[in-house]
Amino acid sequence: MFNIGVIGTGYVGLVTAACLADLGNKVICVDNDYKKIENLKKNIIPIYEPGLAELLKKNRLAKRISFGHSIKEATTKSEIIFICVGTPANADGGADLSAVEKVAFEIAQAIKGYKVIVGKSTVPALTGERIKQAIEIKTQGRVNFDVVSNPEFLREGQAIHDTMHPDRIVIGVESKHAEDIMCRLYKPLKSQIVVTNIQTAEIIKHACNSFLSTKISFINAIAHICEKLGADVEMVAQAMGLDKRIAKDFLNAGIGFGGYCFPKDLDAFIHLAEKHGYNFELLKSVRKINEEQKRFFIKKIEETLWNIKNKNIGVLGLSFKPNTDDIRNSIAMEIIRTLKSAGAKIKAYDPQAMAKAKAEIRGIQFCKDSYAAAKNSDCLLIMTEWAEFKKLDLAKIKKLLAQPVIIDGRNMFEPAAMKKLGFVYKCVGRC
Repeated sequence: MFNIGVIGTGYVGLVTAACLADLGNKVICVDNDYKKIENLKKNIIPIYEPGLAELLKKNRLAKRISFGHSIKEATTKSEIIFICVGTPANADGGADLSAVEKVAFEIAQAIKGYKVIVGKSTVPALTGERIKQAIEIKTQGRVNFDVVSNPEFLREGQAIHDTMHPDRIVIGVESKHAEDIMCRLYKPLKSQIVVTNIQTAEIIKHACNSFLSTKISFINAIAHICEKLGADVEMVAQAMGLDKRIAKDFLNAGIGFGGYCFPKDLDAFIHLAEKHGYNFELLKSVRKINEEQKRFFIKKIEETLWNIKNKNIGVLGLSFKPNTDDIRNSIAMEIIRTLKSAGAKIKAYDPQAMAKAKAEIRGIQFCKDSYAAAKNSDCLLIMTEWAEFKKLDLAKIKKLLAQPVIIDGRNMFEPAAMKKLGFVYKCVGRC
C-alpha cells in the first residue's frame, strides 16, 4: 500500500484517485476549486462517468480516499504524487503548461523527503525535464526526488474499466528506484508494463491519440468516396477491421472526432514537431479532414431541407461521445451553433449533457426526451451514438415529425430499413 497524492480533480484525476484507492492505497485528492472539493466530500461528482460516483463513495467510506485543497498537505503525506491538472491549448496549438508549472513549484515548496512525482496530464515531450528543473531550482538540490511520466489512455465513458484493465501501462523513468516503485504500484493490475525514458513515454501518448485520430479521418475520407460511387462505408470498415494489422476500432464513419483530448493532442503534436523542425503534414491532413466533416454534414442538412432558416430541427445528442456529459469540443454543439446562426429553431435532447449544454448555449429548446425533440420538427439529427437512440420507437418518431426526415451523423440505422419505414434517411458513406 502507498500513500498517494492526486493533484487535480478532473476526469483523469478523479478516475486515477478512485481506482488507486480501490487497489488498497490511501489517496488524498486536492484541487484549488473549493466548491468542487466540498461537493466531492458529499459525494457530489462534477462529471458523469459510469461507476465513478459509486467507486468514490465506496472508498471514501472505507477511508481510503479523502479530499482537500492543500498541495502542501498532499505532498507531505504522500510517497507518490500524481499531477493531473489541465493542459489546454494555446492559440498557436501548443499546450498551456502554466498549471503544471504552478503545481511543480508548490510541490517544491513542501517537499522534504524522497518523493516520486508523476506526470499524468497529457503534455508535450520534455515537460518531465522541465518539471524536474523547476523543482531543483526551488529546492536548490536539497531534496531527493524522481520525476516519472505515466500517461493515461482512458476513454471517457469507459474510464474505470480502462484504468483497471489497461492494454498496457507506460512509465517513463530516470532511476531504477522510481521504476521499482511504479511497478509495485501497478502490480495488482496484472498488465504489461512498458518502461522507457521520460521523453519516450511523453511521445507515446501523443502518438497513440494522433494515430487514432488518423484512423477516424481516414474512414471519413473513405466515406466520401463511398457516397460518390454508391458503396457502403460500413462494409468497407468491417472488412478492413478483420485484418489483424488494422483492427476494427475507430473505423466508424461519422461527423468526426471531438472531445477534450483528440483535437488538443493533435494540435500539440503538430506544434511540437514544427518547434523541432519537422512539418507533420500527415496530421495536418487529419485535422483538415475532421474540420471538413462538419461542413459536409451541414451541407447534407441544407441539401435535404433546402432552406435552413425558420426550420424546426430536432437534435439527439450533445456530448462529444456517449456515456459522458462532456461537451468540450463537441461537434454536435458546433453544428447547433452553425444551424442556429442560419436561422434554424433547435430542439435538443441528450441523456446526460443537458445541464452543461444549457450553461453553454442560449436560444434553443431543451427537451425531456427524444420524442419531444422530434415533435413537429422538420428533421431529426442524430449527433451522438447513445444506446437509447438505437432503441427508439421509429413509428412513433415518424408520426411526431412534421416531415419524416432523419439525418444520422453516426450511422445508427440501416438505410434500407429506414427507407422501408418511409423515412428520408441520410447518413455518412452509405446509400
